[in-house]
Amino acid sequence: MTDPEARIAELRAEVAHHNHLYHELDAPELPDADFDALARELRALEAEFPEYAVPDSPALAVGGAASTAFAPVTHAVPMTSLDNAMDADELRAWADRVVRGLGGRTPTFVCELKIDGLAMSLRYEGGELVQAATRGDGRVGENVTANVRTIADIPHRLTAPATGMPDVVEVRGEVYMSTAVFEALNDEYAAAGERPLVNPRNAAAGSLRQKDPEATARRRLSFWAYQLGDVVGGPEFTTHHETLEFIGAIGFPVNPEIRSFESIDDVAAFCLDRQEHRHALAYEIDGVVVKVDDLAQREELGYTSRAPRWAIAYKFPPEERTTLLRDIQVSVGRTGRATPFAVLEPVFVGGSTVAMATLHNQDQVAIKDVRLGDTVIVRKAGDVIPEVVGPVLSLRPDGVEPWTFPTECPACGNPLVRPEGEADTRCVAPDCPAQRDQKVAYWASRGAMDIEGLGEQMVEKLTAAGLVRDPADLYSLTVEQLVELERVGETSAANLVAEIDRSRQQPLWRLLTALGVRHLGPAASQALATEFHTLDAIREKSIDELAAVEGVGTVIATTVHEWLQLEANQAYLERLRDAGLNFGDPEAAKAAAEARAAVPQTLEGRAVVVTGAVPGHTRESAEEAIVLRGGKSPGSVSKKTYALVVGEGAGASKLTKAEANGTPIVSAERFDDLLADPDAVVAEVAAAGEG
Repeated sequence: MTDPEARIAELRAEVAHHNHLYHELDAPELPDADFDALARELRALEAEFPEYAVPDSPALAVGGAASTAFAPVTHAVPMTSLDNAMDADELRAWADRVVRGLGGRTPTFVCELKIDGLAMSLRYEGGELVQAATRGDGRVGENVTANVRTIADIPHRLTAPATGMPDVVEVRGEVYMSTAVFEALNDEYAAAGERPLVNPRNAAAGSLRQKDPEATARRRLSFWAYQLGDVVGGPEFTTHHETLEFIGAIGFPVNPEIRSFESIDDVAAFCLDRQEHRHALAYEIDGVVVKVDDLAQREELGYTSRAPRWAIAYKFPPEERTTLLRDIQVSVGRTGRATPFAVLEPVFVGGSTVAMATLHNQDQVAIKDVRLGDTVIVRKAGDVIPEVVGPVLSLRPDGVEPWTFPTECPACGNPLVRPEGEADTRCVAPDCPAQRDQKVAYWASRGAMDIEGLGEQMVEKLTAAGLVRDPADLYSLTVEQLVELERVGETSAANLVAEIDRSRQQPLWRLLTALGVRHLGPAASQALATEFHTLDAIREKSIDELAAVEGVGTVIATTVHEWLQLEANQAYLERLRDAGLNFGDPEAAKAAAEARAAVPQTLEGRAVVVTGAVPGHTRESAEEAIVLRGGKSPGSVSKKTYALVVGEGAGASKLTKAEANGTPIVSAERFDDLLADPDAVVAEVAAAGEG
């Protein structure tokens, strides 16, 4: 570096600017990962060149200054920040420092999920909530008591513990917005043509800083408590776990995903497991907080200028990054839907390199106002398709013009049409080559008929050569025809023909999915196939009969019924039947009806969800036992769920949803009892809950 002093000055200005936007205005321009990179670079340079270090460097800041819109609150015990570990090596390096600081003793580590929300301090005097304050700069926060009183998870009066009510109790935790609430709010904003909320964390922070508490209440915020601050006249604690038990006993929700480990290798394994399953939760997390459990050992380790030495935040790989928007193009799908997408400067985000991202539809491009040459925020969460969240307006080049949606199909040149009342623009030309190719590619996709080797490039070769007009043509292809195509050898051709032949025996639900009926996806296809066993039986059912199937509903039932009644589609299905595809097993349908007749229909019309291991059953046999007794066994909990059966290894998200809905939760050991007499078992569960 030719001029470290100039770079340090530049970084200080940037970090201070983004600190202000994030902590004080709830309007960050950069994703957390980009900001963290700036702050880490600044801290590294200040350590390497101490002659340029200053005591008030923004790299050492805990948060941001308290907003003048709310009364200031001085924290009795400062609310510190946490240092970060970006990978397992940095986590182990922290653990090594802890062990050295404890004279060679290895502590017990406590792991908590790092909730992506807003830190909050709640002060109770005589058991009554008297003050709620944000972290602010760690010493002085904002008084947001009126708004916090609207959060249902936060008690206005504490439950008295067995040791007696302390004179003062300060509970700290995280205010957050659940993903379900966030998505519902964004749906409302989209319907109103308003710019969407960027992410649940910013939405939660902005909700807390509303001047009108009723506006905060409408945002339906939630809270997890995770530690104590100032306590006067309370019991003595020796471990962090004891404090969490106390917090739960006085009436606060404590996150159930808390674990203790004796070795840092087990801690690292837990972090990686939570990273892999981060989207199975009903709220967003961006890491794992690792703490020393013993409170005396914490005192021994102490603090740096900004963070405790006894805790660290293991940060997950970023799911949001910034990059350059090179172009906006439009693709046409199998239903004619014209979808705008961004061509990006490749960026590593969400575990992979992303070069393209969806922009959803014409309205979303206009609302987000992304333009060619913008620096944009790109989000990729798990297996979700990457999307452009929005532009970084302060980095927009001068003179860039708004992007306009094309009026003609890029594939066939015919006019694009936007039906009244719909958000999507479509190509309605029946001979559009893009629609034809996408229908064939969708047929072969992993979620449908799963034909390996039949990707978009191969599909384009087949259609361009006139060998394939629709998926039914695939089943007459020969090796001799394929080897005539460019860059297709005899081995590849033989493998593809074998894969296509194998797909003839794919189960009925895959065939239903592959048909590409609008709104009909894999879950509803499986539900229909399980209920009716054959495609012919499905075709004979009325809309009401189809809609009665759990997970189907009126919209899907209507599109499926109408599609199956069209003469052109019936002719297409007969070509598929002649090609030897699996239309279901009539004997299985007959056997299922006979089996049901021999068993009491104790669960008739009831949906029972199973999560975790059930003694004496596999997952499949448990679901079959429910269906055999007239019930449904969907994969997710809803307000219609009759009961949730919970065994070892149960999914946290299903439990959380069941508790929120008031769904009866039945132990897996009572599963057979539930099958025999569900009303009695559910009544027992309800009585135990009331007790």
